[in-house]
Amino acid sequence: MKKNIAIIMGGYSSEVEISLQSGQVVYENISKEKYNTYKVHILKEKWVLVDDDENEYPMNKHDFSVEIKGKKINFDCVFNAIHGHPGEDGTILAYFELIGLRHTSAPFYQMALTFNKRDCLSVLKQYGIKTAKSYFLNKGDNIIVEEIIARVGLPCFVKPNNAGSSFGISKVKTASEIIPAIEKAFKEDSQILIEEFLDGTEITIGVFNYKGKIKVLPMTEIVSDNEFFDYEAKYLGHSQEITPARISEEVHEKLKKIASQVYQILDMSGFSRSEYILVNNEPYFLEMNTVPGITTASIIPQQAKAAGISLEELFHNALEMALNHNS
Repeated sequence: MKKNIAIIMGGYSSEVEISLQSGQVVYENISKEKYNTYKVHILKEKWVLVDDDENEYPMNKHDFSVEIKGKKINFDCVFNAIHGHPGEDGTILAYFELIGLRHTSAPFYQMALTFNKRDCLSVLKQYGIKTAKSYFLNKGDNIIVEEIIARVGLPCFVKPNNAGSSFGISKVKTASEIIPAIEKAFKEDSQILIEEFLDGTEITIGVFNYKGKIKVLPMTEIVSDNEFFDYEAKYLGHSQEITPARISEEVHEKLKKIASQVYQILDMSGFSRSEYILVNNEPYFLEMNTVPGITTASIIPQQAKAAGISLEELFHNALEMALNHNS
């Protein structure tokens, strides 16, 4: 019997369009001979299964089933392709765990922890993982610009604590730019993170559970045409993504060890893509994405290709890991 797979995409955040693209790529690259695959759009206004003719069928939120032409369909597993809330922050995964439905991501708590940049950094610092100096603000806090500059210096980055795809991020070079940057970040989230600017090489590393073992993919060096690796650089081609990264074997081994260690410390499973800055060949951890982009322009597919892993194999592995988990 072929397993029924729901590929969830969309979400409630600014990343909805990117997620729909990622979900479509997953749908196109999972074998229809091996699995019955269904696209499910999780949107603020509706949860619907969308067929190839764009017909929509409402999802039953009681058990995440759907009825199509009088026939009820239950799912064996969910492939999570939602960037941001509620897929990447663990919210919908807590619901799946409550109803006993398997999914391709880490458990909801790990997802929530890694999505919260502040909390994720706090955990990793305890294990000696190097990170940038940082300053935190909640909406309503008193903003003392001089105190921020004394802590992190200039230039610095102002970013939403819980957001992805570089929405709401600003690189600040002068004291007068700090307040507008904070206001911009607060449009995306009620918590923000202000970090020192680390002048070095940006390296992004995919790590995932491959056939039951932690696998570190070939690393990508990011050379942005813009001030930093922002939305345009990520999705509109305003950057060079060099895979494998132009680093020495020694630095590569150091990064590989740390990337694997971070994945284990955070008790991760499923996909992850983490960002590091190399300063004098020392890696500084920036953040982890647990539902990284898997559009045709995305980095994880590039890294998998460099490792000789096709998209079909990448996605089938994720499903097999989820379906066999504790079975």
